[in-house]
Parts: sequence; C-alpha cells; structure tokens
Amino acid sequence: MLFVNWVLYTFFICLSIYLVVMVFYYRTLLNKEHASRDYIKNHLSDSEVIIRKLQVQLQRSLGNIDILTDELNKVKVDSANLRTRNSQYRLENDKLRQRIKELEGKIEALL
Repeated sequence: MLFVNWVLYTFFICLSIYLVVMVFYYRTLLNKEHASRDYIKNHLSDSEVIIRKLQVQLQRSLGNIDILTDELNKVKVDSANLRTRNSQYRLENDKLRQRIKELEGKIEALL
C-alpha cells in the first residue's frame, strides 16, 4: 500500500510539474504570437499609409500627364497651323518676287 501511494504521489507530482511547464511554455508562445501580431498590425498600418501616399502621388502624376498630353496636342495643332501659314507665306512671297521681277523688267523696258 505504501508503495502504491508513493507511485501515485510521484505520478501526480510529475504530472503537475509537466503541466506547469507546459502552461509556461504555451503562455510564452502566446506572448510571442501577440507580439508578432502587434508588429504585423503596426507594419500593415504603416504600409497602408505609404500606399495611400503613393496612390495620391500617382493620381497627381496621371493628372499631370493628362494636362501635358492636352498641351502637347495643342502644340501639335499650333505647329500644323504654323506650317500651313508658312507655306502660304512662301507662296505669297514667291508671287511677290515674281511680280517684282515683272515690274523690274517693265522698268528696264521703259528705260
């Protein structure tokens, strides 16, 4: 009987020690998990803020690109108009030179 009591007490003591160790072990794991989760939450929050800032910058850049595209199209139209006007001025200039030559020829004929 004494031996059975000793075995039971030893078993319960060992079981108690094992359970206490396991409680501390799982509590440590839980604390690490909480710390990891908090770190990830903070990191995700920071990442979200950075992503929002980059989105705003991207939207501004896209708006600037739209404005620049509009300006480029206006400049293209102006350039085409200037080319047309330049060719018209050249034709007029050639006509005027021809008229000057005709008049110089008439003046020489009169002299």
